[in-house]
Amino acid sequence: MEITASMVKELRESTGAGMMDCKKALVEAEGDFEAAVDILRTKGLAALAKKAGRATNEGVIGGVISDDARSGAIVEVNCETDFVARNENFTSFVAEIAQQVLAGAPADVDALMAQEFLARPEITVEERLGEAVAKLGENMGVARFARYEVTSDAGVVSVYIHGVGNIGVLVEVSTGSTEAAASDVVRGFAKDVAMQIAAAAPIAVRRDEVAADVVEHEMSIYKAQAAETGKPEPIQQKIAEGRLDKFFKEFCLLEQAFVKNPDITVKQHAEQTSKEAGAAVDVVRFERLVLGETNPEPKSSGCGC
Repeated sequence: MEITASMVKELRESTGAGMMDCKKALVEAEGDFEAAVDILRTKGLAALAKKAGRATNEGVIGGVISDDARSGAIVEVNCETDFVARNENFTSFVAEIAQQVLAGAPADVDALMAQEFLARPEITVEERLGEAVAKLGENMGVARFARYEVTSDAGVVSVYIHGVGNIGVLVEVSTGSTEAAASDVVRGFAKDVAMQIAAAAPIAVRRDEVAADVVEHEMSIYKAQAAETGKPEPIQQKIAEGRLDKFFKEFCLLEQAFVKNPDITVKQHAEQTSKEAGAAVDVVRFERLVLGETNPEPKSSGCGC
């Protein structure tokens, strides 16, 4: 397979490794991007990217929570140009879609498109999308969304949208009482955690929630790195286990250093909040969307405007 300059450039931007190292890795991996990353990591030439996505779409991620903070939604809507993405009409449309997801609780994007549009039940969401496309003059589409609703009064949801809408986070926090759930202390904690997730890009709340295949893959990399040292196998095993432990501390939310106070972990921040709230506080789950990260095929109006 021919290794092009653009492939080398993309690998370099993703890993930070040198151009020649990237080219050699791509050649060895026969053009397989992910395999090339593993090769660079094994050689100590690249660190694990924090859920690095190759964003290609313009658009905005919007979000909303209910007044009682018991439900929330985030949604990614794509468009063709950054100019439209910053247009007030477009961002207002994204806010409408977020509200639609929150209230309508659709199962997926197809179901969302088929729903009656909240503000004007005589049209569907898909027809409202078509109107927005016609007005703004370029194609648009709803790529994906996430919606949470707590099943207990002793829980809250929070949403955080970073910057101009390039990252969106939805998080659910549980508490030991309805009074604590309604407190500014707990809602402030939920907001802090949402901001933490946006900044630090964890892949799971706690280490036992990390997918087994991810753990297996990481361990294989660390064992290969340890083998490069030439040390006895028992020491190699300890080296690999130590690096896996470091991986968990970097990518598991509760073990991460709290971004607003790096001297403590998120778990310790939760423990401090529990004391202030007078009830146990814990993170249940989260969703983190990065604009264009998965390069999805958005559900559009079908208009080629």
